[in-house]
Amino acid sequence: MSKIWFITGSSRGFGRLFAEAALSRGDKVAATARDTDSLAGLVAAYGEAILPLPLDVTDKAAVTAAVAQAHERFGRLDVVVNNAGYGLYGMVEELTEEQIRAQFETNVFGTLWVAQAALPYLRAQGSGHIINLSSLLGLAAFPSTGAYSATKAAVEGLSDSLAQEVAAFGIKVTIVEPGAFSTDFVTSSTWSEPVAAYDGVREAVNTAFATFPSPDPANVGAALLKIVDAENPPLRVFFGTLALQVVPPLYTDRIKGWEEWAEVSAEAEAGRG
Repeated sequence: MSKIWFITGSSRGFGRLFAEAALSRGDKVAATARDTDSLAGLVAAYGEAILPLPLDVTDKAAVTAAVAQAHERFGRLDVVVNNAGYGLYGMVEELTEEQIRAQFETNVFGTLWVAQAALPYLRAQGSGHIINLSSLLGLAAFPSTGAYSATKAAVEGLSDSLAQEVAAFGIKVTIVEPGAFSTDFVTSSTWSEPVAAYDGVREAVNTAFATFPSPDPANVGAALLKIVDAENPPLRVFFGTLALQVVPPLYTDRIKGWEEWAEVSAEAEAGRG
């Protein structure tokens, strides 16, 4: 049985590949983009199977209307993919209020608005799968990634709670945590105005980033299909091999630190120490 998808940020990158993968196997897709002209190729190829919707996910009312339009057109929603987002790079001291607020509006609140708009439909039908795009950087922060890492850590927390809240309604949640891929993500990201004091830190982290693998993302669509078709999909899943190299040692180090300071942790409780 074909699935009905609602995908944000479908104009390029992962969102485009997700939409193409779903459409190519006969599923139907409500595909959103700030400029629906970018979806013309998909409309030409798949006709009525795709519903192109103009959407800025920071506009809560527009999100609610778009989700309602998709449900009205296709009669149900099976997979909701929160893919829309962008990067913001800069040292914490360099970030402007405008930059950090805009980053949260898109990456966090946009994800929240879509989930809130879709949930009444998913609860009513007793099924559905919400896919929230996080990142390796939602689990591991580096110099210059503080803003983006903060938004993706927020997505992690929201999604973890959401999964527990909606399980009884037959709704599943998966957090996709990609590593670096060869997309236009970095070049389309926003950058802070550099403060010269951090030039050495910036150079070191950029050198480290240059060593990270940057694989072709051509298979991410097929990977997501396996997840949404699984009877018991994962709550969290890495895309790419980089995260498996970075995250386990990071958590080992965190556990070591917690254990080393366990005595002080206990002393923090009233009546101890």
